[in-house]
Amino acid sequence: MDLRSVGTLALLAPVFLGSDLIQRILIAPASKLLAGRRDLVLTRWQRLLARVVLFILRHPGGVRVAALPRIPAEPGVLVLMNHQSLLDIPLVIASMHGVYPLIVARTRYGRGIPLVSHMARLYRYPLVEPRATLRGELERLRREGASSSHPIVLFPEGTRTRTGRIGRFKTLGLTTILAARRWRVYVVVADGVWRWARFNDFLKKLSMIRVRVECGGPFESPPPGSDPLLFVAQMRSVMTDMLAELRREPGSEAAG
Repeated sequence: MDLRSVGTLALLAPVFLGSDLIQRILIAPASKLLAGRRDLVLTRWQRLLARVVLFILRHPGGVRVAALPRIPAEPGVLVLMNHQSLLDIPLVIASMHGVYPLIVARTRYGRGIPLVSHMARLYRYPLVEPRATLRGELERLRREGASSSHPIVLFPEGTRTRTGRIGRFKTLGLTTILAARRWRVYVVVADGVWRWARFNDFLKKLSMIRVRVECGGPFESPPPGSDPLLFVAQMRSVMTDMLAELRREPGSEAAG
């Protein structure tokens, strides 16, 4: 256990709880009262939270985060990101510029987690079961993808791997979203945080974390009605190659 890491987490805990209260008391009512500016209010709040979390991890915690890419956050944009740790969401949010993205998350995140669960409901994130095969749930996901005026972020692996390598894609949800409309697809790869995959791992020495994030694309998705599996395989290949390239470069965890 590292004292600097414990102190950083002790700072993050009241930030999460305080932000949860602010979100419930101020942000949620403001998004209703200022209906015409709802997107602006929620976009700024989401981005502020991501920046605050990264700031605390960088400065008290000593986490090093390389310059983040700029991803256009526009309707019709689909972001596919690898999944290494709890930092993935603030990293991708801080990388996006435009309206706030909708993040496809597991149903269990919709209840019982300070700040996160209320945010999932407030922002109307698509919540799915990782093994969902129910026709109604997939149809709901397809409708949300087809009608969304926001970019969508999806972690196609569904879960983290022990080595940070790219795992198998869960294709059912991804192919459902791809079938909803034409997308401009960006592939985002983060590396350096797979050893800190879970909350308890953040008690390790945070100052050892070196995060690098790269973005590839855009790629044009296949038209609705066509078979998307070849495109899915291509996106996984792109993601795998990007991670391998990151790990070959000087300064990466693998290279070091």
